[in-house]
Amino acid sequence: MAAYFIAQISIHDPDGYQKYLESFMPIFDRHGGRLLTVSSKPVEVIEGAWEKDGIVLMEFPSLEAAKAWKDDPDYIELAKIRQNTASANLVLVDGL
Repeated sequence: MAAYFIAQISIHDPDGYQKYLESFMPIFDRHGGRLLTVSSKPVEVIEGAWEKDGIVLMEFPSLEAAKAWKDDPDYIELAKIRQNTASANLVLVDGL
């Protein structure tokens, strides 16, 4: 069963964040991830509140694959760049 990471994100250092992006895909691909949408433009809020400017929606083949990606030592090190250049709210959910 697929699993999804959903991220609300606001990038406050675009040049620094670019370094994160440059190394992101090889690690992501290693765990079977698939990007479904990425936008740093403000989202259209239909109801409620959206705390950040953009969204990232990622699909993994399973919850185990998603957790293996987030726990990958290479990604943990790379995530430090994201944490220093953007603010984000991240959730992981099981698919149907």
